[in-house]
Amino acid sequence: MARREETAQEAAAPPTYRPMPNAPALGIGMVGYAFMGAAHSQGWRTAGHVFDLPMRPALAAICGRDRAAVEKAAARHGWAAAESDWRALVARDDVQLVDICTPGDSHAEIAIAALEAGKHVLCEKPLANTVAEAEAMARAAERAAARGQVAMVGFNYRRVPAIAHARKLIAEGRLGTLRHVRAAYLQDWLVDPGAPLTWRLQRERAGSGALGDLGAHIVDLAQYLAGELLVGVSAVSRTFVTRRPLPARPPAGLSPTAAQARHGTVSVDDATLFTGRLASGALASFEATRMAAGRKNALRLEINGERGSLAFDLERLNELSFHDHTEPAATAGFRRVLVTEPQHPYLEAWWPPGHALGYEHTFVHQAGDLVRAIAEGTVPAPSFADGLQVQRVLAAVEESAEKNSVHTPVPH
Repeated sequence: MARREETAQEAAAPPTYRPMPNAPALGIGMVGYAFMGAAHSQGWRTAGHVFDLPMRPALAAICGRDRAAVEKAAARHGWAAAESDWRALVARDDVQLVDICTPGDSHAEIAIAALEAGKHVLCEKPLANTVAEAEAMARAAERAAARGQVAMVGFNYRRVPAIAHARKLIAEGRLGTLRHVRAAYLQDWLVDPGAPLTWRLQRERAGSGALGDLGAHIVDLAQYLAGELLVGVSAVSRTFVTRRPLPARPPAGLSPTAAQARHGTVSVDDATLFTGRLASGALASFEATRMAAGRKNALRLEINGERGSLAFDLERLNELSFHDHTEPAATAGFRRVLVTEPQHPYLEAWWPPGHALGYEHTFVHQAGDLVRAIAEGTVPAPSFADGLQVQRVLAAVEESAEKNSVHTPVPH
């Protein structure tokens, strides 16, 4: 399913949040309470206090299998109630939106059930573990849309103001015809061979490794910024540490626990590299690894066009590097744009110029955008159809890597 082309006017328009007197409540029910659960809680808890939203997010209930742990999370993050069965959460009358922050193996079942129960859905990325699951989710979302429900996938980095501003500049034609997109997402939390075998290292839970965890983000961002889709890829992947100690207990977020005597097999990639071609003929390169020593959360993007270039580094997320190649050579060069002005996307509601935002603000912006889409009856972006397209890219990358890097088309 191809994505609708975004107009320059749409991309250039910053989000606007119109105050609505006596805004009705939108009951949020969230499944999952660890790393992403905490981040999403922050977003829902804060969005209505920052933006004048047409609906007021209400943290109705949070769900997890461990009753004691989820009750502790509910108290910590401000949820009114706790559930230990996601089906009970979906059935609650005070929940109008289900937010899915679980491992990928449960995304499809929960999302489809929630949509069929008449709920709006936000689902963490990647949308699913397989293309078949993602297709089923996209079909369910399409049926739900006819009933007035919305479904969005949580690619939160689209909500970094500098990235949203970069999209605006590209849509306005400031780079001209695009020629190259370079994207890398580097982390180091698996460099130590004693780091335990968490669910993120098990194919049956996570779907893939660095590819799905990190590669999904940069595939989405590359296509979002370019305004076009990948049509083919060529890939290599590698698992450097094939066996790891089993944890004594499930770790919180990405934090490893003490290594144990028992070991299990790593069934996902540690690192994946691939090249690609966009629909226009522009070339793209991608690198996703959790084995880059010293790199904590280094998501880097560079887009080169006939008239200029843009570059972004998540570890300096309030900055955008911009080069205008139409300027005289004697003075032309990359310049640092501090993206903290009220004219920049999302910044109209935050602090005075020069006061930086952080990672957690992307989830506040994500919550605000989704509430607005629900209230206005518009299709939120990225949609489940967008998430399905990313899943198809990831599948093509895996297929290429399995076939000795043969060029593999991406179906649409």
